[in-house]
Amino acid sequence: MLDFTWRIFQETGNIDTYLLIKELEKTHLESSLSDDVDLLEVDFPLS
Repeated sequence: MLDFTWRIFQETGNIDTYLLIKELEKTHLESSLSDDVDLLEVDFPLS
């Protein structure tokens, strides 16, 4: 999805497309961090 959106931005230079890319990157990063925490809790239970 990011590659497609980046290609659209390259072709158009549309700032809204660039902002969409940044939002998608942020969402992807947050999802990855959440997955890491879930895995960490399996190895090292907090309770």
